[in-house]
Amino acid sequence: MDAFSAFTFEAAHLLPRVPEGHKCARLHGHSYRVEIHVEGPVDPNSGMVVDFADIKAACQPLRERLDHFYLNDVEGLENPTSENLAAWIWDRLVDRLPLTRVLIRETCTSGVEYRGPDPS
Repeated sequence: MDAFSAFTFEAAHLLPRVPEGHKCARLHGHSYRVEIHVEGPVDPNSGMVVDFADIKAACQPLRERLDHFYLNDVEGLENPTSENLAAWIWDRLVDRLPLTRVLIRETCTSGVEYRGPDPS
């Protein structure tokens, strides 16, 4: 069964590797929404895949590191695209949760879904 929990944060960034003149090369911000998806059997005792409180607790240090910060200054996010942000979050949660995907929405209409590193 697949279950998920979400959190939001506000942050500023710029994308240093886009072509000259690209609007995202300028400093700007987003209201990010992050969904953390986990998968596993439903525990017959608790009736849950993972307690949502456990997902929230695992995510809280990341939210605190990202919320109202300049993402380019966060170690590992020097080029803070949504793709890189999703992988950064995955890397920090994969040992704590049975992750299946990390979904990032940087606007109402744009986002990425990351399902872990390419196995090849």
